[in-house]
Amino acid sequence: MDDARVTFESNDIQLRSPILIAAFQGWNDAGESATFAARHLQEVWGAEKVASVDPEEFFDFQSVRPQVELVDGLTRSISWPSNELFGARLEGDNDALILIGTEPSLRWRAFSDLIVELVGERDVSLVVTLGALLADVPHSRPVPITGTAVDPDLILKLDLQRSRYEGPTGIVGVLQDAFGKAGVQSASLWAAVPHYLAVSPNPKAALALVESTARLIGAAADIGELVAATTDYEERIDEIVETDDDIKEYVRLLESRSDDDGADPEELDSSQLPSGDALAAELERFLRERDQGE
Repeated sequence: MDDARVTFESNDIQLRSPILIAAFQGWNDAGESATFAARHLQEVWGAEKVASVDPEEFFDFQSVRPQVELVDGLTRSISWPSNELFGARLEGDNDALILIGTEPSLRWRAFSDLIVELVGERDVSLVVTLGALLADVPHSRPVPITGTAVDPDLILKLDLQRSRYEGPTGIVGVLQDAFGKAGVQSASLWAAVPHYLAVSPNPKAALALVESTARLIGAAADIGELVAATTDYEERIDEIVETDDDIKEYVRLLESRSDDDGADPEELDSSQLPSGDALAAELERFLRERDQGE
């Protein structure tokens, strides 16, 4: 590929009919769950960086500002918004490409065309995009994962469902449309994240995405660190919930809806409870004071 917008690494490796897994920080990434999951797969699969997209024409740097960092506490370095591609050899018939980045703020169609071209040159057999959304779900129940696709054959093959969503979309939705028009098979996995939790990254949602992705593409992935992080996460949130009767009642309402156990609606009257935004602010305050105390 001869395109000045893409820089290839010297250690670029040849992959066998790879599956592309993509996740982007931003609108598609509630609780940073999708990018957390992608980075975990990059780490446990030993994926090496093979290419990066020049951010110059795809970002408004006043909206998505570069970060100044200190190297060894002395040298200042600029870290720019990035979209990087990592390659990993896996057991089985397919290797993996992992695209981890930040949702562009400019030229989405040009960006999508660039990614489609990269996918074509790499002989990618399937694209799996990861996303996470805020929803009225309790933290104490398994994370709901929705898997969708457009192609009817792929829906049957991978046991997915047809997406019926209508409304605003992010770069994930735009890429899915671009892949479809280019004849590239693609699926999308979305995790539902409790809207009342101001906790990022969310290891429980990331774990659910990692497990679903590995199962979807038929590849093993070590989840030990994510399981431990999820246990710690649940303990911390349970501690928060126990300190506030309003939060406890709200979580109980969500659990009842999730379990569909036919609880008495008068006992769980959501109109008498604080809003989700108020609960999120209370949770954030609790975490801040807890961290300051420690």
